[in-house]
Amino acid sequence: MTNELLHLNYTLTTIDDAVSRFWAVLGGNKIFAFSGSMGAGKTTFISRLCSYLAVSDAVSSPTFALINEYHFETPGNTDNTIYHMDWYRLRSVDEAVNAGVEDCLNEARKRDKVYCFVEWPENAPELLTGPHLWISIDLVDEGARIMTVGSRK
Repeated sequence: MTNELLHLNYTLTTIDDAVSRFWAVLGGNKIFAFSGSMGAGKTTFISRLCSYLAVSDAVSSPTFALINEYHFETPGNTDNTIYHMDWYRLRSVDEAVNAGVEDCLNEARKRDKVYCFVEWPENAPELLTGPHLWISIDLVDEGARIMTVGSRK
């Protein structure tokens, strides 16, 4: 992990506090790559983060859709877009590009108020060019998680 920015220990009971701390420290970033084993809590954390941001859309795992799009407003009624991606089922980088993954990432890099939350980034790391955050979530036991966040270029 390059340049560790945040280290959190949390449980499902304290996840809302972890989400609040996460966004307060890292919310200025655009691309978030969530890595962790099956069941580590990537989708749960992203769902709670979307709730914290008052996303107006139903948040669900994009495992089969590959990309879900959500919206939330910031003061002044400014629309923000989140592309929530799940790369678990990717068979190739070409499949990801054809599905629009690269377009979403490029939009986040170029436009304000556009964010990408990527689950299973290790399945196509070559698509994560440029600055992004790598978020590792480790399952300690049935209820406890450790999150480590670092910046990558």
